[in-house]
This record gives sequence, C-alpha cells and structure tokens, in this order.
Amino acid sequence: MENIALIESFSEFKDDKLIDRVTLMAILEDVFRNALKKKYGEDDNFDIIVNPDKGDLEIWRNRIVVADGEVEDSNREISLAQARKIEPDFEVGEDVSEEVKLVDLGRRAILALRQNLISKIHEHDNTNIYKQFKDLEGEIYTAEVHHIRHRAIILLDDEGNEIVLPKDRQIPSDFFRKGENVRGIIESVELKGNKPTIIMSRTAPGFLEKLFEQEIPEVFDGLITIKKVVRVPGEKAKVAVDSYDDRIDPVGACVGMKGSRIHSIVRELGNENIDVINFTNNEQLFITRALSPAKITSIKMDEEAKTAEVMLKPEEVSKAIGRGGHNIRLAGQLTGYEIDVYREGVEEDVELKEFTDEIEDWVIAEFSKIGLDTAKAVLEQDVDDLVRRTDLEEETIKDVMSVLRSEFEE
Repeated sequence: MENIALIESFSEFKDDKLIDRVTLMAILEDVFRNALKKKYGEDDNFDIIVNPDKGDLEIWRNRIVVADGEVEDSNREISLAQARKIEPDFEVGEDVSEEVKLVDLGRRAILALRQNLISKIHEHDNTNIYKQFKDLEGEIYTAEVHHIRHRAIILLDDEGNEIVLPKDRQIPSDFFRKGENVRGIIESVELKGNKPTIIMSRTAPGFLEKLFEQEIPEVFDGLITIKKVVRVPGEKAKVAVDSYDDRIDPVGACVGMKGSRIHSIVRELGNENIDVINFTNNEQLFITRALSPAKITSIKMDEEAKTAEVMLKPEEVSKAIGRGGHNIRLAGQLTGYEIDVYREGVEEDVELKEFTDEIEDWVIAEFSKIGLDTAKAVLEQDVDDLVRRTDLEEETIKDVMSVLRSEFEE
C-alpha cells in the first residue's frame, strides 16, 4: 500500500489532463528508471512491474551473492551475510531479488520524481495536442477570443487549447471582442520547445476554399471542384470552379439565386468582393473570364513567356484594372499570366520604364502596382484618384505627368 499511496500523490492531477491509467503508469516507469540511474548509476538490473489496474508498481533490484568481503559492485553484488538476512538459505552464486521501496530513494529524490513526472505528463499532453492539430492543418476551426494583443489575438477552444491569430492573418476589417467566436483555418502547427504553437489564419486562400466547402453542398460533395483561389483579403477574391457534370452550372450553383449562397461567405470575409469564374483549359478564354467585369476586344498571348497583351475599349480599362489594381493583379495570379492592358485606338504609347532617366524606379513601381505601365495610362488618370490609390504625394504625381506630357508634345 505504501507504493500505491505515494504514486496516487504523484498522479493526483491526472484527471485534469485526461491521461488514462495505462499511459500514466508507462510515464511513471520511465520517470522511476531515470531516478534509479541517478541513485545507482544504472537501471538494467532492476525490474519494474507495473499494475495499471491497481495503479501500483513494484521495483526489484537483482544482485548476485558473493562471499563476505568480496563485494566489488554494491549495485550488482550482495554479500552472503546480507543475502541471508533476506532468506537464510541463500548460497554464493545465487541471484537475489530485493524489493526497493519508493521511500528508500530518499525525500529529495521523491520530490525530484514528482517534478519530473509533472514535466513528463505536460510533455505527453503537448505531444497529443500537437498531433491533434497537425491533423487539422488546412481545416476550418472555431475558437473564442481570450486575450487581445497588439500583434495577435489569443483564442481558446472548448478544451482550453491556445490558438494564435496574428495581426497579419486577420482581415483588415476584422474587429473582435473578448468572448466572441472566431472562424479561420489552422494554418500551421509547430513545436517550440515542448509547447505546440497553433497559428490560425483568416487571410489564406484556403480559408475561402473551405468556406465554399461548408456553404455549398455541390462543392462539399465533389460535384464542383475549386481549381484555384486568389485573394486580396477583405477587398477582392477570384475563385475558379469547374464541374465534371455538364448538367451543373458551377458558377450559378456557387453564387445561388441573387447571390443567396455566397452571401454568408462574403459577410464572413468582411464584405470581400468574390468573383466566381468558370475554369477552362483554353487559356485565352480563361484570361478573358478572369478579367471580368471588363469586356475584352482582343488578346495577344505568348505562352512560353506567360505574358498576355489585352486590348480593350477605353471605357473598359478601369474595370479591367479595378480599384487599387486588384482586378488585374488577381487575374494574373489566377491564370499564371502577366497581363498588360492596352487601349483600343491608341496607336502610340510609351512604357513607363523608358522614363527611368527622369522618373525614379520606385515611383514607376508605385504606378505599376495599380496596373499603370504606360505613359498614356497614367495621363488618363485623375490626380486626386492617383493620390488615393498610390503612396505618392500629389506634387510627385504632377511632376511625373509633366514629364510624360512633354514626351507627346515633342
């Protein structure tokens, strides 16, 4: 009973950790073997008998009987006189098994045992959490806001597991209060030291894909396949869908009557504008669809270089580029092509990179970010609109326009 009472005192917190008795006893055996190594230098001549049903274990030390005065290794050998105190009929050369009581290890060793046991149980607990969430990577998960920090929100699930939602994985319009439930996908799980770090994301394309699976039965059932998702989180997304059943309209099924099916997804993503596009292996047609809502006049493609020159009527250009250049950028990401927009009827134009002697590279890059790569494309824009859409000062934009105008006045 002595061992049982001591073990129960060690494992009094096992119920909180939901560790079954068999696992606990296996951890105990490992902890005791480490203690035996520290006290006796080795543990391979010890037998540890575990009884999970009773919650008990026994420790037996095995030694060989040698003649009195000839003991060289007190851990492995026992004198005849000492052996006969255990059993009076022992003889030299026989094996002696003697039970080691836990209290024989000493008070300090028992305190160390307890601390080591706690550490091992935490390690076991953390390993299980790591495995559990590693299997959930890429899946939608819901947890409650526990603590709001400047760079991240700390969430807790129903089992008390901590999940981190970093600032850069939050949609810009996200605003959460303590106690509120948050949905996202488990983006990554890493062991840092012995503690698992679980990262949630609401900005990953995979989150939008999983929302489609949850909200649209045909996607969940595999009747509609999501080929690719690209996003500017909180602003705009494009989703290419396909169906192997000709009777199904994949775009119509995903959007629903008057947007009824996609509405909940849009709301979850902070009113992100979602374009659902029919996928096709015809790359020219795919680019045309990807640039929707703009209507394209013609396309000149270089399949090797993965570039496409798209001709549009002047009134369609702003639609193709989209607010902040999001539409043309996402169309390029979706199709894998670098897309350049040209206005129909404009014969003479000059690319901005030709002005590097007069305009700094970083300024040209700012215009390029919003889909403006030629002189006339910039000159057709309103200055105030360019100030809003770029990180450029009004004076800088006016200077650039002055340089560009002079090119066409010469």
